[in-house]
Amino acid sequence: MILEVIATCMEDAITAELNGADRLELITAITEGGLTPGIGLVEQAVRSVGIPVFVMVRPHSRSFVYSDHDISTMAAEIRAIAAAGAAGVVLGALTSDGGIDEQALQTLLPLTNGMQVTFHRAFDELEDQIAGLRTLAKYPQITRVLTSAGPGPAPESVSAMQRLVREARGGALNILAGSGLKPHGIKTFIEQTGVTEVHFGSAVRYGNNSLSPIDPVILQALSNSLRYSDSK
Repeated sequence: MILEVIATCMEDAITAELNGADRLELITAITEGGLTPGIGLVEQAVRSVGIPVFVMVRPHSRSFVYSDHDISTMAAEIRAIAAAGAAGVVLGALTSDGGIDEQALQTLLPLTNGMQVTFHRAFDELEDQIAGLRTLAKYPQITRVLTSAGPGPAPESVSAMQRLVREARGGALNILAGSGLKPHGIKTFIEQTGVTEVHFGSAVRYGNNSLSPIDPVILQALSNSLRYSDSK
């Protein structure tokens, strides 16, 4: 089981690694769903931790529909993130009619320079997620989809998550379940859905507050729980 944890600063990144995170999603503006962090933070995180650092590439929080200027900004950010040595980027783009923006992907993905790509929760705005998954599977750079399997929290979409896991099985895409997951119910959720990767943000922070620091006690307990389940 892979445990991905959101980091918004160096303290988060270090605490997450020390307490069992397998991978970081590095972002800023957590209350807006995550935007691209400054390149200084990216460089420092990559130098300072040993676990993979995946960096959000999202120029604004208005929508997931991007102009040519936005795409140019994202392209510049991807180049800088690749040069910093990050393991991956987290991105997504939709068309004005609610589909996956393949033109944007065809512009951006060749710039990833060997990094893995997570397609983020723009995916959860798609009406037909199975069709969306099949579209994303055409792009070898995309290795996972971060999703709650619908517009609501992941624990409310168990059946839909099961369908996505079944659809992805045997292919190159992994389903990374996120949004609304809690440590106390995670083992049941994993058993019900079959996911092999989970994503945590506010639920491993003090007071479940997205603006608070990561709570090492909560994160370590979650990590230990997931590893105990793997060993059974």
